[in-house]
Amino acid sequence: MPNFAQKHTKITTFYLIEPAAFDLKPRLRVSSKWKKAVLVIPLLATEFTIEENRPVFENIVKQLKGVTYLSKIIFGLDRATDDEALELADICKKYGLRNYLIQHNDGPGFSSIYKQLNNAGFNLDQPGKGKNMFMSFGIAQALGAQCVGLIDADIRTFNRHQLDRLLFPVIALNYDFSKAFYSRIANRRMYGRVKRLLLDPLLIALKRKFTESKEEKVLRLIDFLLAFHYQLSGEVAFDINLLKRMHFATNWGVEIFTLIEVYRKASNVAQVQFSLKPFDHKHQEVSPKDRQKGLHKMAIDIVTTLLSALVVEEGIEISDHFIRDLTVTYLGVADELIKKYADNSAFSGLEYDRNEEEAMVRGVFKDALIFAGDLLTSPYRLTERFLRLLSTHQVFKKYIDAGIAEDILKVEQETQSQLFETPQTVSWERVVMKLPKIMYDIIDVLEEEKKLYE
Repeated sequence: MPNFAQKHTKITTFYLIEPAAFDLKPRLRVSSKWKKAVLVIPLLATEFTIEENRPVFENIVKQLKGVTYLSKIIFGLDRATDDEALELADICKKYGLRNYLIQHNDGPGFSSIYKQLNNAGFNLDQPGKGKNMFMSFGIAQALGAQCVGLIDADIRTFNRHQLDRLLFPVIALNYDFSKAFYSRIANRRMYGRVKRLLLDPLLIALKRKFTESKEEKVLRLIDFLLAFHYQLSGEVAFDINLLKRMHFATNWGVEIFTLIEVYRKASNVAQVQFSLKPFDHKHQEVSPKDRQKGLHKMAIDIVTTLLSALVVEEGIEISDHFIRDLTVTYLGVADELIKKYADNSAFSGLEYDRNEEEAMVRGVFKDALIFAGDLLTSPYRLTERFLRLLSTHQVFKKYIDAGIAEDILKVEQETQSQLFETPQTVSWERVVMKLPKIMYDIIDVLEEEKKLYE
């Protein structure tokens, strides 16, 4: 029988205690009569146009046909032609999915909504999952949803019972937020490498640093993040009252940023064991030599998102010394965890390449931490060095006397918030305040789009 310990006062952990899955569907059906539920699935056209991806996506659609308590299923479709949007509709029809809605982000209807939002100053120019999700959540709100779930479109081992478990705390038990956790094992190897080898050791390293300095406010946030069994899972559910107030990162830091927002804004938080069996979805390439791709890019975005939150919201100061000290502590913690994963793999008969994992930590993830630190601290170093240059050469004395040093420091203070700002969306609560008719405009687009895909 699995463990059922509760280790955090703000987070309820739902375990699959019985081996046979208990059927939650009847209670979800009853609860959804007064708590309307909508599911969001952000996807690229490649999820169903590339031959190797299509069976995975078709299985998700097949499974969703049996989910009868959902009011709507929104497919947030990015990077797709009109023909590819029609192909998505054909797949839904093929498997008898009736309550679907295609949000074609590149089509004229939703392009007009994005244009309206940009003209209002909400800056949604950066493409990606965050922007896609943001529009889907607006649509869900326009449809009157009271619970909104989100799953990825590349889950190889998806079945409808997993979705039941994810949504149950929010629909039936009135939690604000629910997040899935599961074991990432494929081909008899441990995956979830960014979580295991970067995020967890980084959070533990930060906890050690701030325990020494007794930064209670920061420690509470770090303990909250550490209490999640899988912080980077993409399967989540929101009560609409929380969702309206949420901001979402538009880079690879979206999952960790979401948890930080939940920490700030939610009262009742749940994490749910999604599956007893190992869970599998598409694996990213490591990309050790290219910071703009794969796990390397993901790692940089996660570190900058986390450290930026600590700077902006919790008021910590990041310096060269802080990053150097944090990197050394991180490497020590990562080495300790790698030994534990190696031992655990031996205990369970899994394959484990310790050299490969150590190389990933010391090559890719250490580089990501140092590079992220450089992004966050370089403006301060530049200011400090430039002022030192001005003050040590007589030729610059006239500029010093004229007040250039004060002007430089003033500009640095004015731009500080921009330097540490994670790219993010505004909340829908703020959008509706500025554009009170936006929900009616979204409904008008939906009605026109529906005619294309019926």
